[in-house]
Amino acid sequence: MAQSKLITDDYAQLTATKFYDDLQTKQTGLTAAQAAQRLQQVGPNTIQQTQSRSQLKAFLKNFTSLMALLLWVSGLIAMFTGMLELGIAIWAVNLINGCFSFWQEHAAQKATDSLKAMLPTYTQVLRDGHTQQINATELVPGDVFLIQAGNSISADARIMQATSLQVDESALTGESLAVDKQAAYAKGEGRFAERNIVYAGTVAVSGTATAVAVQTGMQTEFGQIAALTQHQKTTVSPLTTELNRLTRQISLIAILIGLVFFVAAIFFVHYPIAKSFIFALGMIVAFIPEGLLPTVTLSLAQGVTRMSKRHALVKELSSVETLGETTVICSDKTGTLTQNQMTINHVWLPQQTYKVSGEGYVNNGHLTLTDQPVDLTSDNDFTLLLRIAALDNDTDIKPGQTTAKPKIMGTPTEAAHLILAQKAGLDLDQLRQTYPRIQELPFDSDRKRMTTLHTQPDGTTVIYVKGALDSTLALCDTILDHGTVRPLTTADTERINQANQHYAAQGLRSLAFAYRPFDGSHDLPDDPANCTIANTEQHLTFIGLTVMADPPRPEIYAAVEKCRRAQIRIIMVTGDSPLTAKSVATKIGITSDQARVVTGDELSAMSDDALQTAVKGEVIFARVAPEQKYRIVQANQHNGEIVASTGDGVNDAPALKQADIGIAMGVTGTDVAKDAADMILTDDNFASIVAAIEEGRTVYSNLQKFLLYILNSNVPEAIPSVLFLFSRGLIPLPLTVMQILTVDLGTDMLPALGLGAEAGEPGVMDQPPRARDAHLLNKTIIWKAFGWYGLFASALSTFAYFFVNWTNGWPQVALSASGNTYVLATTMTLAAIVFCQIAAAINCRTTYNSVFTVGLFSNRRIWWGILFEVVLLAALMYVPVLQGLFNTTAIASRDWAFLLCLPIPLVLIEEGRKALVRHWQA
Repeated sequence: MAQSKLITDDYAQLTATKFYDDLQTKQTGLTAAQAAQRLQQVGPNTIQQTQSRSQLKAFLKNFTSLMALLLWVSGLIAMFTGMLELGIAIWAVNLINGCFSFWQEHAAQKATDSLKAMLPTYTQVLRDGHTQQINATELVPGDVFLIQAGNSISADARIMQATSLQVDESALTGESLAVDKQAAYAKGEGRFAERNIVYAGTVAVSGTATAVAVQTGMQTEFGQIAALTQHQKTTVSPLTTELNRLTRQISLIAILIGLVFFVAAIFFVHYPIAKSFIFALGMIVAFIPEGLLPTVTLSLAQGVTRMSKRHALVKELSSVETLGETTVICSDKTGTLTQNQMTINHVWLPQQTYKVSGEGYVNNGHLTLTDQPVDLTSDNDFTLLLRIAALDNDTDIKPGQTTAKPKIMGTPTEAAHLILAQKAGLDLDQLRQTYPRIQELPFDSDRKRMTTLHTQPDGTTVIYVKGALDSTLALCDTILDHGTVRPLTTADTERINQANQHYAAQGLRSLAFAYRPFDGSHDLPDDPANCTIANTEQHLTFIGLTVMADPPRPEIYAAVEKCRRAQIRIIMVTGDSPLTAKSVATKIGITSDQARVVTGDELSAMSDDALQTAVKGEVIFARVAPEQKYRIVQANQHNGEIVASTGDGVNDAPALKQADIGIAMGVTGTDVAKDAADMILTDDNFASIVAAIEEGRTVYSNLQKFLLYILNSNVPEAIPSVLFLFSRGLIPLPLTVMQILTVDLGTDMLPALGLGAEAGEPGVMDQPPRARDAHLLNKTIIWKAFGWYGLFASALSTFAYFFVNWTNGWPQVALSASGNTYVLATTMTLAAIVFCQIAAAINCRTTYNSVFTVGLFSNRRIWWGILFEVVLLAALMYVPVLQGLFNTTAIASRDWAFLLCLPIPLVLIEEGRKALVRHWQA
């Protein structure tokens, strides 16, 4: 087949003959041989993944980050200094952590892949002049295929014949209302609006059609957006950037400290260069936080686990923390903020307005018709409108299994009217038997009406009409008012139009209802079978309006309020109309009435600078195209925002990929959207995003608590070496390098991991997002680690060292670097540091709140970690092999009593400081 240069839109305007010629096909379809040849030329009708995931690359990336590389070097240094066991331990920690990270991300990716099921499996095509069922992947340009209600559409195609066809294009446009399609060309409003073109990935909700495939696979609009998404560069997460920065900071600090100790060892202690170098290398290893990477991974993994229990599937661990930084959420409306389910909320009659609720109907502020069914024998104005809504209707509702939602077989608008009738107590099956349909004049987009004829219980025939107000009211010359049919006056028409405009200003949609007795008057045919649009849809009696909307999700109000308290802005980005978008945004509290509404056309004319200015204020984007959503995300990022973008359609995928955190809907989301997203909501619940943000903030806070915990032990580890150096060796090392590494890799590790599992503190969502230039290692943490926790621990551990020496004759007896006294002194120094770290683990659990308010024993991981470090310390003291390796010895019961009392004053002093801080903040 010759490759045509015409795009899909151009095919819409060709004559049928020219169209068939251009595609080299015919009304009876392709032959099997032609189809096979074209399939070989254009390839299968699939959305190909241009960037295949390399499992090896995904595995290796966990071992090549800056922190991982630093651990490899640290282990090598430890081996070089003669501490082979500790070098191997450091490498083992790195290996275990890398495998754990890979397993977490691989499990999340497998769960994501299992959600993919966008394109249909089979399609009905005409091949060799006969209808055949083929796999949708075998569909090729030029294939003639059939469309029926409920079918997913497998290719971009032109409609050649259609009967009452309506298509749900929300996957492409974000618009929840079904679109009318027909064989004749008509240019609609916006993109994807040609009346005689259907697109891959959309769904036929009613009617039938015959169409000819124009583009398949990656050449479809669906595929083009997928390709745009796949070729985007994946951005580095803020957490990864911050960890890289922190690694560089710590590496620089460790190297500078090592250099200082190297010079001091040479000039103050007069060590040989080789010995000074080994001493300095040991100090460098001591200052590297070997537990940082596993703690980060564990904190993120636990956040992932907690989120999965709350219906949020995170594909990459770092995405959890990124959510905690979020300052702006660019959210789609349909199906994300709203339920993607049309609902009747008002019934307007000339003499009465009913407000519809889930409980019944509110009439003049009083609840009525709640516990009693509608009297079907009473033909009042209200029940007549309900009857027409239920009978002039081609949709059906199938009950869901157990707790599943009912399945809608047809359009959401008609389904809303069936639900309205059910709320009023009507039995739909009984109603259809009582008023059987005998004729139908199907809905079409030109006249915007649907008409059905029914036999009434008395044997007479009645005509029921529903449609757009402007086209239906023009055919009415009478009005039903309090059960009486009277002439329709100019005043009536004005009042009806004013009511309609009032609802339209609120972003609501209306549908008009009318009827006409089939009584042979006004040129009606004798036989209902001879009814036509021309002789039937005239001289109607107007009854009233139904008013509907896609309602917000019930939980959205609390979620939006939580975002407001957390100072996170929500920007609605939708393909829906400006009126509807602003109405929903105002109703749920995203914006005020003063918000600016920018349409897609206005956005196209905006410069990047103008757009960046616009997104800083209260703004709503309506009628936007896919690439425009992408621009909106970029504009926010240019302003320094951390952007989360939500969505479910193909049109959302580029924005999801560009955003710092892309969030796709798992139930209604398309294949492309799920692939582009960092997180998938398995229940499509916006509130889960807010919960994820809370988890992200908790994870970041826990990382800072971990940093505070491990850094404060560096001070009492360094002070003994400082005393040794600046006394020019007169004070033997109170703590050996082996004992320093024991604290870092042994006793500190499990309590630090426990801090990574700490629950969020109260009020975590009442704080603004942290500044973009904020860092994990900040001045507060440095001061608390080195000038507060570290200072107390240094004083107490140094006191323990000199106290042991004092009880054994010092200062009368000179300090010695050998003998039982020296071994006992270093053991007590090590033990004092460990017990000061027990207090630090408890104190680091909260930043401002009292640890007693969150529950002293609520975090069991920390207490298991504390128990482990005490047991490990005891093993170092009492196991002979370990005594020789770590230069330790057994201590007396009075020494244990001293150690057990150490954490108590440290916890109480810190509680006092936190109380003062809370008082000052208040």
